[in-house]
Amino acid sequence: MSDLPRKAVTRTAKLAALPLGFAGRATWGLGKRIVGESAEIVGRELQQRTAEQLFKVLGELKGGAMKFGQALSVFESALPEEIAGPYRAALTKLQEAAPPMPTRTVHAVLEERLGPDWRDLFEEFEDKPAAAASIGQVHRAVWHDGREVAVKVQYPGAGEALLSDLGQLSRFARLLGPLIPGMDIKPLIAELRDRVSEELDYGLEAQAQAAHAEEFADDPDVVVPAVVHQCEQVLVTEWIDGIPLSEIIADGTQEQRDRAGQLLARFLFSGPARTGLLHADPHPGNFRLLPGGPAGEDDWRLGVLDFGTVDRLPGGLPAPIGVSLRMTLDGEAETVYELLCAEGFVKETIDLDPDAVLDYLLPIIEPARVETFTFTRSWMRSQAARIADPRSPAYQLGKQLNLPPAYLLIHRVTLSTIGVLCQLGAAVRLREELEEWLPGFVTDGSEDDDTGEEESAAGA
Repeated sequence: MSDLPRKAVTRTAKLAALPLGFAGRATWGLGKRIVGESAEIVGRELQQRTAEQLFKVLGELKGGAMKFGQALSVFESALPEEIAGPYRAALTKLQEAAPPMPTRTVHAVLEERLGPDWRDLFEEFEDKPAAAASIGQVHRAVWHDGREVAVKVQYPGAGEALLSDLGQLSRFARLLGPLIPGMDIKPLIAELRDRVSEELDYGLEAQAQAAHAEEFADDPDVVVPAVVHQCEQVLVTEWIDGIPLSEIIADGTQEQRDRAGQLLARFLFSGPARTGLLHADPHPGNFRLLPGGPAGEDDWRLGVLDFGTVDRLPGGLPAPIGVSLRMTLDGEAETVYELLCAEGFVKETIDLDPDAVLDYLLPIIEPARVETFTFTRSWMRSQAARIADPRSPAYQLGKQLNLPPAYLLIHRVTLSTIGVLCQLGAAVRLREELEEWLPGFVTDGSEDDDTGEEESAAGA
């Protein structure tokens, strides 16, 4: 029996205890209000205590619990500082580490998948994992041809653990809602569940990584390790050294923050245009800063890891995203509203004021309105508060908008990337990347022709 299923009862008990703890704190909060403390202060204390228990439990588990924690962690910028501050370290830890799999289990998987002589494939193999994530852990090694490699070994029973954890979390998703203002937790968990089978398939991951490695092979800004070997439950890729983005978030210089932010935005928008794939797991543990950028050893490149979750976009990002963004910036309320209706963002049964929709969108796309925008936690918090406050017109309008399935993953990846940019506090020339890579954003006649061709090809 593998390590994860053996602990299934313990895992379920830990997750099941979370809503009980939330309920207990709600009772505690009611008592505090009865004796005269303000609802706002009590609400903040409740949120803080809830976050404390949630992150403690998620940090002890692999599987879906950790996957959810990683997805949630990029949104910590939206939390009030007095709540986010104490748990930032815990969230960062979720992005970079998990309890390791026993060495005997690692060896058993390698023997089963690579054969009894698996050690002959390596000149060296380090038993201590270099990194651990939600469904597997990475070991540093030297391949038989002398290349330094990363060997990703999948946890036995990882699929069952993922589905079990996410199923348990979805049952009390509503209770988790207050942790991230303005974010609906349930669709996030549902989407993570939908992606389980894809993420467990190292063959699909190898294909996606190989496509990126080939496309970015000579890129001066982005480094993607090549795939060396792949089989069920084992993926071997070239090793890259670098500074984890979580360390840049914690202690990086402003120059490193700005460079990392620029390259992260560039990769987000250029990846689909160049490979037809969107890297869909943009938490800081999947990125590194490497020396040796275009300006020499003192410059930086972005190393990109983990292609287990991707969105397949053969025509690149959908052109209506760029078109609607441009029209919103130009203040074309009626045209934007018509496009949103056509794409399914406004259901046929809903009738909204186009000017109100424009007012709702403009603050969100503020980073695209200027040449350089500095992403900050305070900006992220202001956006979250505006959308999450039931008294706000933005809250009322947001509840009436719809997110079509085709845009769901794109939306989450974009939000997650913005969350990381805010964690970095990076000054980014976002408009420059949009003009270069986002179909439909540029109004030039030749660009419009190209966009039309892309849309025709996509619909063919």
